[in-house]
Amino acid sequence: MKIISAEIPDVLIIEAPVFQDERGFFFEAFNLRKFTAKTSIDVNFVQDNHSYSKQNVLRGLHYQILQPQGKLVRTVVGSIFDVAVDIRKSSPTFGKWVGYEISAENNRQIWIPPGFAHGFVVLSEVAEVLYKTTDYYAPHGERTILWNDTNLNINWQITTPPILSAKDAAGKPFQIAEVFP
Repeated sequence: MKIISAEIPDVLIIEAPVFQDERGFFFEAFNLRKFTAKTSIDVNFVQDNHSYSKQNVLRGLHYQILQPQGKLVRTVVGSIFDVAVDIRKSSPTFGKWVGYEISAENNRQIWIPPGFAHGFVVLSEVAEVLYKTTDYYAPHGERTILWNDTNLNINWQITTPPILSAKDAAGKPFQIAEVFP
């Protein structure tokens, strides 16, 4: 398992060795002992989520203010551009974002710690995204920051308008969003 620090050091890119032969491939997607040894992060994943989306669907920027979630994100079909925004007011990288392409082909995963807003846009015809969370979904604490907020100025790597849910289209501007201390 290879751990790469992102431009925001708390966000990590994880690359696992893939073993391929004429039958197909195998890789260990998650191993708690190895993850903890390599990152010094003690996690307890409590929920697995699976989404299916069509090309240009943009989901985000989501977070939970009352039950913050760390997320380990991977793509098992297709390709996405995955974004994490630091919304911890006390952080030196507050208001900064990082984004990476993760795909079924590159087998990369991204660790997004609690205190970040998260979103992704589908680059391929379709994508299936799996992510583990460190806390349960809590709709009463769910918040959404506007995906195209001009203060964040995220380059979503798309040239056509994204397909959004009503919730995502009505996200709050970053300047007035509820953030972490």
